[in-house]
Amino acid sequence: MRTRLLSMVWFLVALLVFGLGIPLALSVAGAEQQRMFLDRLTDTTRFASMAQRPLTDDRPESLREELQRYGQLYGIDVVVVDQDGNPAVSSGRADGPVPINLTDPDVHDRLNAALAGRRAEAGPLLLPWDDRTMVLAGPVLVDGEVRGAVVSVSPTDRSRDRMLWWWLLIGAGGVLAFGLALLLAVPVIQWILRPVRRLDEATGSLVAAVVSGRDAERVGGDRGPPELRKLGRSFDRMAASVGDTLAAQRAFVADASHQLRNPLTALKLRLVNLEGHVDAEADDHRVAAAAEADRLNRILDELLAMARAESASGELVPVDVDEVVAERVADWQVVAASRDVALGTVGQVGDIRALAPPRGLDGILDALLDNALKFTGPGSAVEISLAADAERVRLAVRDHGPGLRADELERATDRFWRSHAHQNVPGSGLGLAIVSRIVAKAGGELRLDLPAGGGLRVAVDLPADPA
Repeated sequence: MRTRLLSMVWFLVALLVFGLGIPLALSVAGAEQQRMFLDRLTDTTRFASMAQRPLTDDRPESLREELQRYGQLYGIDVVVVDQDGNPAVSSGRADGPVPINLTDPDVHDRLNAALAGRRAEAGPLLLPWDDRTMVLAGPVLVDGEVRGAVVSVSPTDRSRDRMLWWWLLIGAGGVLAFGLALLLAVPVIQWILRPVRRLDEATGSLVAAVVSGRDAERVGGDRGPPELRKLGRSFDRMAASVGDTLAAQRAFVADASHQLRNPLTALKLRLVNLEGHVDAEADDHRVAAAAEADRLNRILDELLAMARAESASGELVPVDVDEVVAERVADWQVVAASRDVALGTVGQVGDIRALAPPRGLDGILDALLDNALKFTGPGSAVEISLAADAERVRLAVRDHGPGLRADELERATDRFWRSHAHQNVPGSGLGLAIVSRIVAKAGGELRLDLPAGGGLRVAVDLPADPA
């Protein structure tokens, strides 16, 4: 946009410079030609007046000395002709040729016009690159009768040089105008575009700020045109409103999940207490109700985990990945052993540190291991692999369960989404959604793929700790 605005300014300045400069240059050329024409017309008229008596008395040679001095002093050739167009006297030598070619078309036309009694004219506009001479022809009138004509041919070098210098000066003024336009336009355009740039930066960071629970970056309205300042203030109000709405939504989910746990626990206790107090036919319904209560309890736990993940601070802290992985594997070994699933780690070991939200890596591993053990059959294995380089730490959990179809991988991180093939497996479909939210807060990347041999591999890339 900055380039387009500068182009528009330069285009307008170019129109102004050329719109004023070209007429001014032509006016200068016309004024210089007019000055030269008037000067030569005065001399031609004077010689025509001086030639009246010599042509009447048939003594034109009396003018030769005056014409020769004029030609030597100014370098202008002059010829006096009689009424038949024949040369009578010139500024050249008496025994030499006539210095003006009277048969030249331009000279001939002007001479005929003068013999017809018409006055001299300036001719076409003279330009700096035009090397033609200025030809003037004036009639010699005696009592209103044309007795001859005076023809002068003047070089135009000096006039064209003056025109050229004037044109160069006008061109330099145009270049100076372009330079001044650039110097003035750049700060003005920056002043105009500064709030636009701030709006662009704030818009780009708005989603990340709202998702991470941080306050959105303020655009402010203290600089720029009034309309853009007003737009910036409106954006700040909108961003604050969006942040407050999402914060209220997260708070509601967290509060609702927490508050529902107490009546749900009481309901489970009542269902347990009914054991042995209902008949056999009704006991099946009691057991099903207890199972649904357990399922509802797991959903509330995951909703609470999701709310905590969304409302967690956006600040990232260094995490010792090895220690967290070893701790979570030890805690989940009991679940793995109860399901006859081998749980272990492979790949790189050592001092691996990553940046993640507080307790974020724990939540990632809990969700991934819960999913992996849930879908892995007895006698199989769940593997946790680690790899790291200077910029990234990759943590991957691979199971040997039924996996997903290739077209389902993109939807697997949606909230409450379950594959049609897994509808009979306990769960709410929030595990990968929680992982995706935590990874996004850390500025990492989540990828799902189908490894050879079946199952599903979920890989999480987190930024490495530079320290």
